[in-house]
This record gives sequence, C-alpha cells and structure tokens, in this order.
Amino acid sequence: MIFRYILLSLLIILIGCSNPAGQNTPETAKPNIIFIMADDLGYGDLGAYGQQKIGTPNIDKLAREGMVFTQHYAGSTVCAPSRSSLMTGQHTGNTTIRGNIANGSLSPRDTTIAELMKLAGYRTGIIGKWGLGEENTPGVPNKKGFDYFYGFLNQIHAHNYYPDYVWENGSRDSLGNVVEIIDSTYAKGIGGIATEKNVYIQDKFTEKTLEFLEQNKDSSFFLYLAFTLPHANNESKNWNLSGMEVPDVGSYKDENWPLPQKEHAAMISYLDKDVGIIMDKLREFGLDNNTLVIFTSDNGPHDEGGADHEFFDSNGELRGSKRDLYEGGIRVPFIANWPGTIKPGSTSDHISAFWDVMPTLCDLAGVNHPESCDGISFQPTLLGNPDQPKHDYLYWEFFEQGGKQAIRMNNWKCIKLDVNTSDEPEVLLFDLENDPSEQFNVAETYPDIVARATTTMDEAHTYSADFQFTFEK
Repeated sequence: MIFRYILLSLLIILIGCSNPAGQNTPETAKPNIIFIMADDLGYGDLGAYGQQKIGTPNIDKLAREGMVFTQHYAGSTVCAPSRSSLMTGQHTGNTTIRGNIANGSLSPRDTTIAELMKLAGYRTGIIGKWGLGEENTPGVPNKKGFDYFYGFLNQIHAHNYYPDYVWENGSRDSLGNVVEIIDSTYAKGIGGIATEKNVYIQDKFTEKTLEFLEQNKDSSFFLYLAFTLPHANNESKNWNLSGMEVPDVGSYKDENWPLPQKEHAAMISYLDKDVGIIMDKLREFGLDNNTLVIFTSDNGPHDEGGADHEFFDSNGELRGSKRDLYEGGIRVPFIANWPGTIKPGSTSDHISAFWDVMPTLCDLAGVNHPESCDGISFQPTLLGNPDQPKHDYLYWEFFEQGGKQAIRMNNWKCIKLDVNTSDEPEVLLFDLENDPSEQFNVAETYPDIVARATTTMDEAHTYSADFQFTFEK
C-alpha cells in the first residue's frame, strides 16, 4: 500500500512537471492580456463612441463583441504621466513621472504591471512608445519587467513615423529612413522629419506584434501595444507641412476636407486596420477565447500639427482636449473584449481610471499588487458581477498652463486652475450627472462640496522634488 502511494505521488509530480510554467491548459489557464493604447485619440474618435466621419470597423467590432466603458479616465492629460500612472498603478498625486519632462525615468523602487505579470509566469512585451526612461536609466523597459521591447524610449523621437532607428531591447534597429533635425529644440530627442521614407513605423510595430504572438502562443503573455497613432509629428510644422504622417490618406482622398484632417482620419483608420490584423492572428492561433484585449487612449484629442479636434467632434459631448483637466482631456475610450467571458454588447458606467488596470490584471493573473497602488480592481465589472467596489474619488494634477488640479467624487467634478500663477486659484465645480459637458460652474451654489473637494485634493497630493506646485517651493 505504501509503495502504491509513493508511485501515485511520483506520478502526480511528473504530470505537474510536464506542464512548464506559463503553459495554458484547461485546468490552469490564465488569460493572455493585450493592452492596446492609442496616442491622443479622443473619446469621440471611434464609431463605438459616436464618431460619424472616421471609419473604425475593427475597433467597433471589438466593442460590439465586448464591453464599452463610458466613464473611464486616463492617468493624465498628456503622455508621460498618463503612462506612468498606468504602469505603476498610481494617480498623478503619487506616481513618479507627473509631467512631460526631458529624461524623466521611473525609479528602481517603482513596481510596474510588467514586473507583476512576470511574477505570475507571463511572458511580457512592449511594442511602441515607452517614454518612462531613457537609455542608461533605471526606467528602460527591460529593467522594469519587460522581456521584450521594440520601439521608442524618447517621446520626441516617437513623433516621427519614419524614424532613422528604434530600440529593440538594448540595441538600435536601423530602419533606413533619413531624418533631418531642423530645430535644435528637438535635437536631443532626435525629433525632425524624414527626407527619405522607407519604413513606416506602424508597419514595423504590427510586424513585431505578430512575431511576438507567434513566439509566445503556447505561453501566457502580457503584451502592451503603445502605438503612436494618431499623434502628430510636431516637428513637421517647421517645414510648413502637415503634422500628420501616414503613407496616404486612403479612403479620405476625395473628401472635401483640409489635408491635415484627411491625414488625421487616415491615421485612425490605419490603426483600426492593424487592430483587425492582430485580432485575426489571435483567431488563427486559437487564442481569442483566452485573451483579454483592452483598447484605450493615453489622453484626449490633440490640436497639434494642423489637427482640429472640433472638426471631427473628437471629444464627443465633452469639454476640452489634450492638456485640459476637463472631461475631454482625460476621459478616454476604453473597450474590453474577452470572448466567452465578457458579455458581448455590454456597457459599463463604472467610474475607473488607468491606476485601476494594475489591480485588475493582478486579479486575473492571480498575483498580489503592491500597497502603493491607488487602484481598485474592476474585474467584477468585466465578469458581470454587480459587487463592484468604487472609488471615493479620482485625482489628477498637471503642471503646465499655470498648474491644475482636478478631482471626481461620484458625480461631482472639481477643478482648480492657475495653481502656480495665482494666490487665489480659480475653482470650478460641475455636476456631471446633469452637466456632462461641464458648461455650468456651480461652485458658489455648493460651497460645502467645494471645501470637501479641495481638502481631498490636498490630501491626495504627495511631494515630488521634480514636480512641485508653487506653494511648495
């Protein structure tokens, strides 16, 4: 009897060892995760969110077959702090990078989503724009939990759609494009425009994405696709050219629109095309039912390089755009697709933000998130569970344009303007339930709400030597 018990125990051990860490089996499968983030795509830029002029059939299909969030917020109103918030699970009152500054870097003490996914046995990759650590800093992707990196370290470099090179892990991948630096302001970031265009970077990003899926189709993986579309190439304006770079304007060539708007629409449709290619590859590999795909944007729509967010109503009914803390600057499209798990055609008005992504993915992967995380998992919402915990508040701060702070508490939205330039910052209060477009400032009507909101703002903000409000200096 003892001998049989020993044999049975050995058999169980052998069976366990036959499934290497990270392999998907029906009994132990964890979802693969693909997090797709557009750059400067507005809340109203997708058909699923009401866009009428720009075609986004593949992303709209993702929405129809999954869940559309109507009240999801970016980490910030510009690129770097929004991405820092996403990766660290902290709002901008706590996260390391709180603005677009040169050579900003995550610190060794920062824990990222990728590091946590690795602990859970995932293969991890990022393709696209990083912006959270330059070469030879502790914030480069391969030091922050990513097994594979292909793309831009520097934000200004990422403005180019025909760059001379991008990074592949710790080496430069030369693309054969010739880039001329035309403004010394951008020289350090390798900004400029391409005079010889051989490789369109979005095509390379998609190519590398398909390679990653091929190489990791038998393992659990977390893939962060930080695409740069439809961000403008800001440097192009120095040559009196459109700031949009796309191989052609596609189906919009005959539209009676200004060229920058044709190109902007074409960039969004190009992104949509590639989302379709990625989803087709998941189905080809039989991974679609075990892969959570999330699509979102890093902040609101821009007016750079000739773009005009009002032309396409890119912020929908919302007020403001990129660099604003009004809803149009921070509320973003957020779509979650997971066939067989997320109910098709569902909509959620759960109030959530980028810092909630970390605890959500940790719950799905079966790993704990750090205490420093400000987020609340929205896994219950994804799974259709009505028992969804909610935030007491969401908080943002921004150091450009005089300094701004904003907080959302249930349906109340409070904004402080000119924090760095006035001894008495302007305070605005909006009732988003009755005024989602933030047209009516009711601060004088509800002084008690304003007092609570501003006190909570002060409590949410922690000191940062790199990002100080004037009152701290």
